[in-house]
Amino acid sequence: MSQDALRFAVRVKPGARRPTVGGRWDGAAGPALVVAVAAPAVEGKANEAVRRALAGAFGVRLGDVRFVSGERSRDKLVEVDPAPANAASRLEDLLRPLPQT
Repeated sequence: MSQDALRFAVRVKPGARRPTVGGRWDGAAGPALVVAVAAPAVEGKANEAVRRALAGAFGVRLGDVRFVSGERSRDKLVEVDPAPANAASRLEDLLRPLPQT
């Protein structure tokens, strides 16, 4: 992990009607960013969708987003490397609860 990297926990919701990046899930390991994707959790489809969603949310290349752990789990540890200068504040914004519709 480089000095420019940002690591954070993610809770994946595969098979969602509406893909979103945002919200907070309080699990046993602490708070995690919620990422909902339409892709099913088969053959790595949801993982690829999560990487794409996070790359878009942080404004980085797909190759800059990788799983550190949890590749076969809903709960993952993700690293963005290199992370943009505003990545920490962007993560804080994304961890805020989503408005109810």
